[in-house]
Amino acid sequence: MIDKISGSLEAAVAGIKDGATVMIGGFGNAGMPSALIDALIGQGARELTIVNNNAGNGDTGLAALLKAGRVRKIICSFPRQADSHVFDSLYHAGKIELELTPQGNLAERIRAAGAGIGGFFSPTGYGTLLAEGKETRLINGRHYVLESPIHADFALIKALRGDRWGNLVYRKTARNFGPIMAMAAACTVAQVSEVVELGQLDPETIVTPGIFVQRVVAQGSH
Repeated sequence: MIDKISGSLEAAVAGIKDGATVMIGGFGNAGMPSALIDALIGQGARELTIVNNNAGNGDTGLAALLKAGRVRKIICSFPRQADSHVFDSLYHAGKIELELTPQGNLAERIRAAGAGIGGFFSPTGYGTLLAEGKETRLINGRHYVLESPIHADFALIKALRGDRWGNLVYRKTARNFGPIMAMAAACTVAQVSEVVELGQLDPETIVTPGIFVQRVVAQGSH
């Protein structure tokens, strides 16, 4: 019997090793799997490479993971905002590496990994520092930059509901990067507000099918 439900948040993040690449869903706080991040802090993995749209807000969630000194490198599109003081202090102290990627390129690099695409040409970033060291090509009179896919060892995402097969539905814009991150990671862990019985999710509303999800955990599990 297929049963991907983890009995606790601690069990859900088990096996994330030092040096792992971890994708974390969310657009700012929308769709960020805060309970899984807190469990990861408690788990103790270090020297992580984090893939996220932002670089943490305030002192909770992803910012707390950074503050705990667990992140070696972050790949993101929007590292600086009014309350990104944790990232700012770490970056200016030389304690974290940043790979800045325009948001569209970030999404497509993640999607490409899940789709098995070896790379793609994007016009975004051509002629800027972001294109340094990358292959460029003139296609139909326009300049493009070769971008590589981003694969991850783990993806930590948040969904509204999930079943024991790992099928997921999301709440509105909280979906954001969740579906493509689920496809790009070797092990996807989904934090859900509610675990439902098989058959309760309308197949027409399932955004992420269970084949892309290895673990499901209810948000309040301990």
